[in-house]
Amino acid sequence: MSIHYLRTEESRERCAESGWYAYDLILSEGMDDEFIRSLKAVGGSFLYLPQLKHPFFKLESDYYVLKGVKGNDFFRMAVHGDHTDEVQRVIGLLE
Repeated sequence: MSIHYLRTEESRERCAESGWYAYDLILSEGMDDEFIRSLKAVGGSFLYLPQLKHPFFKLESDYYVLKGVKGNDFFRMAVHGDHTDEVQRVIGLLE
């Protein structure tokens, strides 16, 4: 896989008032089908709709949600405030 994790940025989407925090995980290039499908390893309920004009994925767990669009060089991760360690776990899987 040639797509690499570069850095994490706090997302422009603010949801802290509800106890959730959002981060953009920045990648070295746009996501392809292989990369998106590899995210299943993170764990949770995985949905990917590659047949759409702008294919997107969503992965949900009790404490986090990942979502993104094929071709973008980032995906968003929202995580419950009590489980922010999940961000580092996902980064570890990407590295």
